[in-house]
Amino acid sequence: MKSRASESKLSRGQRLQLNLLWGCCCGFSHLPRWVRYHLVQPLIVLLLLGIRYRRRVILSNLERSFPEKSPKELRRILYNNYRILAEVIVDTISLAGVSAKRKDEFIVFRGIEEHIAQTKGRDWIALASHYGCWEYFMLYGWFDPEGTFLGVYHPLRSPVFEAFYNRLRGYASNILQVPMKECVRHYLRYRGEGKTNLVLGLIADQNPPLRPDSHWFRFLNQDTVFFDGGEKLALRFHIPVYFIHVERLEAGRYEVRFEQIYDGESEVAPNEITERYVRLLEQMIVRKPELWMWSHRRWKHRREHQYILR
Repeated sequence: MKSRASESKLSRGQRLQLNLLWGCCCGFSHLPRWVRYHLVQPLIVLLLLGIRYRRRVILSNLERSFPEKSPKELRRILYNNYRILAEVIVDTISLAGVSAKRKDEFIVFRGIEEHIAQTKGRDWIALASHYGCWEYFMLYGWFDPEGTFLGVYHPLRSPVFEAFYNRLRGYASNILQVPMKECVRHYLRYRGEGKTNLVLGLIADQNPPLRPDSHWFRFLNQDTVFFDGGEKLALRFHIPVYFIHVERLEAGRYEVRFEQIYDGESEVAPNEITERYVRLLEQMIVRKPELWMWSHRRWKHRREHQYILR
């Protein structure tokens, strides 16, 4: 498994750091819920407020995305975003103690039986986002044991945290973790091995490298570039694509449902699949803006930067 491969590269000292970190997280995950979400989470919120964690970035993103909102409304979203970020930190650490018996404490997949029946025998792509606790999404592997979930991710610079997250995400044997640059190669390999029901899980709302042919979408009142790898894979291999709707039920618990945005067969205009994803993501963010990760520098690129590349 990928987690073992990343751990085998660690030095003795790094393995010690990893095991200490893992042990602390496992212990934390078994603390009573009220301790994790009513004692620890507020302390993390106070820390984020105290250090003013990326406050300028968050407010700048909010101001450009919601020009109609007052400064007071934007500050309220900022505070709620800190609260959700603290909650996601607690959620993520708590996953160190997740098990098949406890999975319903973390996530509910609405219409899961119908979705599994619809995708049975077919590969499909799940286009997700940094909305809510995105680390929960790979728990889908436990709900569909006949499928193989390929979680596509960006490798981390720290080898210890790289190994930690690989271990954290390795819930079941049918969950495989694939670095983004190796996504196509791994997909073709698993197909060649005769694996069916392959699910490619992509977090598609990150800021991609700017290319001379990058397409611009109007997103949250700003010209925005999106990763189009999901669309390219879908068209190349005729794979259905599903948007991941996320709803927070309570602290540490989410409901997810799937909406098909491409059937894997129909003719579509260039960038149409990504456009459908962008529109649904925008609607979800506008409905509950505090659940999106506003702290990343989503709009670093400008159209004039693209002209320089041509």
